[in-house]
Order: sequence, then C-alpha cells, then structure tokens
Amino acid sequence: MPRATLTVNNITKAGIAVPTETNGDTVNGHSLPNDGAKTFLLARNSNGASTARTLTVRLQGSVDGQAITPKTYSIPAGQSRYIGPFDTSRYGSSVAVDVDNAELKITAFRLS
Repeated sequence: MPRATLTVNNITKAGIAVPTETNGDTVNGHSLPNDGAKTFLLARNSNGASTARTLTVRLQGSVDGQAITPKTYSIPAGQSRYIGPFDTSRYGSSVAVDVDNAELKITAFRLS
C-alpha cells in the first residue's frame, strides 16, 4: 500500500485548535507534503513506561549510487519532539516518514 499522507494543519496568527494526532503506521509509513521552509512534525511517544520510540525521515537521492542514510529521532517515553523544517533539496516535495511503533503519534504543521 502507499504511504498514508499526513494532513498538514496551518498555523495562522488567529491560532488553531489542537488537531487530532495520527497513529504511527509501522507497515506503510507516512508522507508529508513539504514546502521546504515552514512545514514540521510534532511526534509524541505515548508509551507510558520507559520505552523510547524511533521516528525516521527518509532523505531523497543518492551519493555515488548509494542511498543517503535516513535521519532518525529517538523520542523518549511520554515525551514529544518537534521535527523540521525539511529542505526540499534534501527531502523533496513529499517527505517520507517511518515509525517503529504505533505508539508514536504524529501531527503535521505549516506556519502560514
């Protein structure tokens, strides 16, 4: 199946209500429409014990025929991380995001 596209929530000067999180999809992954400068993720690890979870962002392209190593983020149990923005020359106009467990909850934002 194709990656699940994350809904991007536009943050304006008027503010926005807290959006609904997306459960991490460990099978298909996610994609994020990317403008290169104002788009970012909020990843929350809902694990209530002590298990860190990993979010992986795939970089596009290759160097000398070798895929570029993805960028990984370890998110401690019960904590959140803001991740981004994503330069389009490295991540593309659609960012590929993977999670190691459905306990990672993801929300995408764009500053308007």
